[in-house]
Amino acid sequence: MSNKLIYKDLIDRVTIDPEVCHGKPCIRGLRYPVETILELLASGMSNEEVLEDYEDLEVADLRACILFAAKLTKVKNISKLVA
Repeated sequence: MSNKLIYKDLIDRVTIDPEVCHGKPCIRGLRYPVETILELLASGMSNEEVLEDYEDLEVADLRACILFAAKLTKVKNISKLVA
């Protein structure tokens, strides 16, 4: 399997549907926003801990969240972020 295909398979796990979580990017149409998963990982939770707490998720879903975040950083100019 080529890296390009693996990349597409991962990024396709992130879905955006106005009927799910107000259109926020989510994992596979489930009500798990990418934002929430990234916050859990950033807080120090391991992949295993996240997967234990959210049994619907798979390792590839966590990788898809990270890939999605990486894609969002590919901009020419980032202004000060407001929390």
